[in-house]
Amino acid sequence: MSEIDILSFGETMAMFVAEHSGDLAEVGHFHKRIAGADSNVAIGLSRLGFKVAWLSRVGDDSLGRFVRQALEAEGLDCRFVRCDPLHPTGFQLKSREDHGDDPRVEYFRRGSAASHLSLDDLHPTLLQARHLHATGIPPALSASARELSAHLMQHQRAAGRSVSFDPNLRPGLWASETLMIREINRLAALAHWVLPGLGEGRLLTGRDDPADIAAFYLDQGAEAVVIKLGAHGAYYRTQLDAGFVDSVPVAQVVDTVGAGDAFAVGLISALLESRSMLEAVQRANWVGSLAVQSRGDMEGLPTRQQLPDPTAPRQAACSV
Repeated sequence: MSEIDILSFGETMAMFVAEHSGDLAEVGHFHKRIAGADSNVAIGLSRLGFKVAWLSRVGDDSLGRFVRQALEAEGLDCRFVRCDPLHPTGFQLKSREDHGDDPRVEYFRRGSAASHLSLDDLHPTLLQARHLHATGIPPALSASARELSAHLMQHQRAAGRSVSFDPNLRPGLWASETLMIREINRLAALAHWVLPGLGEGRLLTGRDDPADIAAFYLDQGAEAVVIKLGAHGAYYRTQLDAGFVDSVPVAQVVDTVGAGDAFAVGLISALLESRSMLEAVQRANWVGSLAVQSRGDMEGLPTRQQLPDPTAPRQAACSV
């Protein structure tokens, strides 16, 4: 078996995207795609040449077959995706917005096959992955998926392998905000690289300033914290360095969904190539800028050939 560079896990849903703007109730035609923050990152890293294994469940239905075929077409190793005969594949409806506004999304995922992910789905081969990327979405799906998340992160960190964590908060999936905050912070403490958005960081830590949010997670054991600031770029902080990195200008924002996932693709890929944190955040901002210029959650993710020349001059960070 070939070596696994990256393990990612979670739920990939079928997504029906409206072909014209307006109330979803009035839309008659949709385009079928796939959606899922965790698999967006997995796809992005696969496009950059990494060997990515995907751990999930899909239903024994046409949408499950569609999801699996789409992931395999993107180069993901889906041998460990279980077909669940008892629970359906989740799906969502997504509106079309023509002026850069956030699209409306309606989810149909409760009781889905992926929500039944558990330790029973974990094959020992997956634990050989060089890097683990986790988010706060699987832990929100069910207690068993939360247990799987914690086990994977604990094992990989104890084994000396790098772990990244994007909180990716989904308040509607949690029983309470208090539970969400406690469990997400518990998992973040198991990661080397923590990647919250500014709003997420404020909610999770009770702190307002990016430097203070980053300090909260550094004190919990993180090696680096990178805070996404949207159009204002990003802030990063390690035990040795900190700074703001400006965003990449975009002429027209088409679709904001998936921008945070694209940011994670850029950051993780650069850090796994042993680039500096500044270079990693610069790449993350660039990949994120591509995502908002294309319609779809992961359609704008680049290939290795599309990455900027690493020898080209780059803007320095504003140190703080």
